[in-house]
Amino acid sequence: MKSIFLSIFLIASFIVQVQAQFDDYKYIVVPKRFDNFNKENQYRTSTLVKYLFAKRGFTVVYEDYMPTDLNSDRCLGLYANLIDTSSLFVTKVALILKDCSGKEVFITKQGKSKQKEYEAAYSELLRKAFNSFNGISHNYKPKMLSKEEAPITVSFKNDIKKLDEKPKLDKYQDPMVKQEATLENQSYKDITPIASDIKKLNEKPKFDKYQDSMVKQEATLENQSYKDITPIASDIKKAADTKKEMVAQEITESTRSPSSKRLLYAQETPNGYQLVDSTPKIQLKLYKSSVPNVYIAKGDRKDGVVYSKNEQWFFEYYENGELVTEGLKIKF
Repeated sequence: MKSIFLSIFLIASFIVQVQAQFDDYKYIVVPKRFDNFNKENQYRTSTLVKYLFAKRGFTVVYEDYMPTDLNSDRCLGLYANLIDTSSLFVTKVALILKDCSGKEVFITKQGKSKQKEYEAAYSELLRKAFNSFNGISHNYKPKMLSKEEAPITVSFKNDIKKLDEKPKLDKYQDPMVKQEATLENQSYKDITPIASDIKKLNEKPKFDKYQDSMVKQEATLENQSYKDITPIASDIKKAADTKKEMVAQEITESTRSPSSKRLLYAQETPNGYQLVDSTPKIQLKLYKSSVPNVYIAKGDRKDGVVYSKNEQWFFEYYENGELVTEGLKIKF
């Protein structure tokens, strides 16, 4: 009996802990195309994940249509992805949630399905994986900033008392005459500019030894100008660099890619795909491997590997003891 109560207590504690963890985030962000798939919403996985989250009370958005506050602060959301470890006969998937820094926040139990129809299989296993959210509700609570994290507010109220008033000039006082009359000192000095000083203003200033030689300046009473004559870097490439680019281009153009000239259509099979041309004739049969986007390929005369790299497909095989790589143009 004690073990039953202990189990119930541990489960309840876990749910409360996960509940508090989810309440720190306002949104669940679902991609239109998960990492292991070739096209958007393949097998209806994106729409199903969004629906299952919304059904449990979460606010769910797609990654290409995020609200303004989430665009401004991406840490308001948790980002969903699928961990697909399917084998040849069993489809296995778990759902993982990460924060804005890529740190794992939650991962569901793995859902499994032996159905051969992929859309039905993913529907079954995703619903099984979402059982990990049973008993968890979502109630977003904005994080309270600590005193160290809170913004500092500076107030200047009452800092400025009263500006000292400027002394008024006597109506008989000449502003160009500096006077001092105290018991200790009595002086009189005329500070009116003389003609020789005005003449000096018209002379062009000499360059100081520290002045930037890349700047042309003119400062006189008649003209004032500023011009930057710093040399601009040339975009003319050296002959050696041009030659290297031409050699690289020739190597690229000489890459063997006869298959890229024709379009192959991918037809789904229980174990992968078959590639047919417009005849239609089966050119290659692709079998799933344990690595995403890597298939074991079998043809009438050639066997090898078909894989995706930089959003392009390639077929590799050995011919007369040499490795040959062909580009493929595949429409799924």
